[in-house]
Amino acid sequence: MNNNKYLVNKIKENAMKSLFFICALASVVAVIIICVFIFVNGLPAIGEIGVFDFLFGKEWRPSHDKYGIFSMIVGSIYVTAGAIIIGVPIGLLCAIFMAKFCPRWLYKIVKPLIELMAGIPSIVYGFFGIVVIVPEVRSFFGGSGKGILTASILLGIMILPTLVSVIEASLRAVPNSYYEGALALGATHERSVFCTIVPAAKSGIMAGIILGIGRAIGETMAVVMVAGNQAIMPEKITSGIRTLTANIVLEMGYATDLHEDALIATAAVLFVFILIINVSFSLLKKDKKDKKKKEKKTKGAVEQRGVVNA
Repeated sequence: MNNNKYLVNKIKENAMKSLFFICALASVVAVIIICVFIFVNGLPAIGEIGVFDFLFGKEWRPSHDKYGIFSMIVGSIYVTAGAIIIGVPIGLLCAIFMAKFCPRWLYKIVKPLIELMAGIPSIVYGFFGIVVIVPEVRSFFGGSGKGILTASILLGIMILPTLVSVIEASLRAVPNSYYEGALALGATHERSVFCTIVPAAKSGIMAGIILGIGRAIGETMAVVMVAGNQAIMPEKITSGIRTLTANIVLEMGYATDLHEDALIATAAVLFVFILIINVSFSLLKKDKKDKKKKEKKTKGAVEQRGVVNA
């Protein structure tokens, strides 16, 4: 009887392992297929246009066979940087409040609202930007109201759910002994949180910021509605711009031949940008782990020497 149960459990365990492996493999295969499609179709277009002309050209005029995306690269960087400047401080402080300061009754209200923000379609955010943010920017700074500042504010709002969720989880993952130790040394509640808990969770905080950057640089519909969609170099913070994602969605519907391949090449450049961000974050985490290991080894060696000398 026991042998039969053991065999049944073993079969179930192996079946679940196989299922998990297939799911993981499907994800990897999907990413590989997407990468192959983008680069196989995009790299020949870059070669035909010219790497320098494509990446550093400031004119995008498909009708004149001019495919320069430098202004759109700059626009994407400006909008993403603005979103991070606006969203990260708000998201970080909101996560700290929810993890360490928020009363239970208020947490039950705020947490579902933040989760609801993550489920709102980007087109709704774009409509909110047109109706609310654009008129306010227009009244303060003049012009059309559509540009870098408007898109940055809107994206700063859109990345908040990602930032708050990831950072809050990393703060709650810090052992409570860190906080209790700081209190035992005479630190106040605020100092214990900001000087002990937050530094201990910096890896998770960085992960949240990286995810926020990925969300901001990859956003399309909301940016199309509020950025102005002008494929020119921006002169000021209220200037209209066109991002890489907006360029693809605006022109892919009617693009043909080299024009279509140039848009796919634009997607390849965007993919490389996101890849560089993720690799940089991984290398940063690896360097920090290596430094910690070296510090532990050095500390252990010093302690051993002290014991021997004693």
